[in-house]
Amino acid sequence: MKRFFALLLLPFRLFWRFLRTGITVLANLMFLAMLAFMLFSLFYTPPIVIPEGSALVINPQGDIVEQRSVMRPFSQQFNKLVGVPLQEEVFLQDLLDGINAAATDVRIKYLVLDLDKLGAASLDQLQVLGEALSQAKGRGKHIIAMGDSFNQVQYYLAARASEIWLNPMGSVDIHGLSVFKLYIKELLEKLAVNVHIFRVGAYKSAIEPLIRTDMSPADREASAMWLNKLWNLYSDAVAQERKLDGAALRERIINKNASLAAAGGNRAQAALDMGLVDALKTRPEMVHQMRQLAGPGSNSKKEFNAVTFGQYLQTLTPSYSGSRDSAAQIGIITANGNIVYGKGGVSQIGSDALLAQIDKARKDENLKAVVLRISTGGGSAFASELIRQGLLQLQQAGKVVVVSMGSMAASGGYWLAANADHIVAAPSTLTGSIGIFGAVPTFERSLARIGVYGDGLNVGGKNLPANLATGMASADEAAFQMDVDYGYRRFLEIVAEGRKKTVDEVGRIAEGRVWDGATARELGLVDSLGGLNEAVAVAAKLAKVPQENAAYIRLAPLPIFEQFMSASTHLQAGFANWLGHPAPAGSRIHAELGRRYGFLLEKSDPRHIYAHSLLGEPANILQ
Repeated sequence: MKRFFALLLLPFRLFWRFLRTGITVLANLMFLAMLAFMLFSLFYTPPIVIPEGSALVINPQGDIVEQRSVMRPFSQQFNKLVGVPLQEEVFLQDLLDGINAAATDVRIKYLVLDLDKLGAASLDQLQVLGEALSQAKGRGKHIIAMGDSFNQVQYYLAARASEIWLNPMGSVDIHGLSVFKLYIKELLEKLAVNVHIFRVGAYKSAIEPLIRTDMSPADREASAMWLNKLWNLYSDAVAQERKLDGAALRERIINKNASLAAAGGNRAQAALDMGLVDALKTRPEMVHQMRQLAGPGSNSKKEFNAVTFGQYLQTLTPSYSGSRDSAAQIGIITANGNIVYGKGGVSQIGSDALLAQIDKARKDENLKAVVLRISTGGGSAFASELIRQGLLQLQQAGKVVVVSMGSMAASGGYWLAANADHIVAAPSTLTGSIGIFGAVPTFERSLARIGVYGDGLNVGGKNLPANLATGMASADEAAFQMDVDYGYRRFLEIVAEGRKKTVDEVGRIAEGRVWDGATARELGLVDSLGGLNEAVAVAAKLAKVPQENAAYIRLAPLPIFEQFMSASTHLQAGFANWLGHPAPAGSRIHAELGRRYGFLLEKSDPRHIYAHSLLGEPANILQ
């Protein structure tokens, strides 16, 4: 009987095995097909044809960056595959390469600025892009900016256009510049957290959010000075391009409600009346007008005769990718993020990682000069000094060192720059902040509230070393303050030596005060004004080598596991946005506090001493 039933069930068993095997094979084939598609998308480049009289559509999507994130190609391809809107980024040099090439490309007649999806950018980045657009316009290119609305970042670039078209239901949001900090003194008191503060300098405001509930008069005075300088740079540039009076424009922006009332509450009409835009057009009207100018597209997917910016880039040789004829003689190293001791992570300047790049440049016999592109508010004083020592060793090996300051090179950022052969800053660069502070949080009062106490014994010393549970003895506090005082004097000596000034001269412009790039040049803290290109030109002149023989010295690839974890972070954020679950306000505040003050608990400096400015991201000043 058992044999009979076994024979009866045999066909079903065979069918199930076949089905199970088939599903496994199909799954493997689907995986291989997906992998092949991703590899094909990454490496296959179809031929690009650019018809005569084309419009180049410049449509940056995401924040403008000067150092690409890890795993970016993977993230982009995954985004295309599953349709998850991951956070995008736009490499600044790519934008510059495309605009500069289009300026002399006879096939390109129009530049179309589609800026609706442009994210954050700092003023120095906008300035260099704006200059490139103005040069293209000067070479006869007709530039058209079109958008549903324009925020301050987007409008700075749109103002360089020959024509600006705005959606009739859109707006131009220009509201001035601001600096904002979260003050957490009362939060720390409620949590019974003791933060032992040690600082030097009347203007060293980095630590004030921990000990105050508002902005100090000294910080307000210093911040107002450089904010007004940057605001004048922004508004004067816009006024010049739009053929308006700068002072009158600033006054109208302050009293913009009057213009809005005159337009019956219509923000688009108010912008037109103020001379900020040239025409109000719906999206179909914009497309129709472009068809009249550039002609119809070559296929049904192209609404007018245009080439996308991504396609155009594929036809170009990237800048600073090395000379075709010889090995690079000028190396470019990017230092972007908070300065931390050790390896560091994403969006951080790890002392070990940056020193590895510097050492690579030192050992390269072809390299005659190095341009260090700095964009940082500082961080660990010890890590900053280690990096400075590495740069000195580079100079001792006969290499020219030129510093190019980005949006910010303050505190620890200036520590790195002080001994360079030449320092180039943008007019809008925030630099200086020559000062240091120490901060050690302890939780003895917090722990006592829940019945936890710390005690122990120390042999060979007077007190237990400071720790989270026991606090800090007064003798240790006195020693810590002396350490900070010495560190500040050493900072002044380093700057005095590098800038060929006396310590007293440096002291009068130090004390933690932040300066804009133009003022910093007047004070002798920088040598000239400009961007990365100008810094490369200076390095080429000092080293007596051709400027075109410059190339980036890239970071070494992350280990596979770290690449996967980095990609996972991007994907998690993308899926969260895709599912429509943005972080609640409480979570965003928690993340902001962690971003600003988390370094105090991360032990990013082995001595808890920081040359750090907590102004935040310079791009946020425009928001």
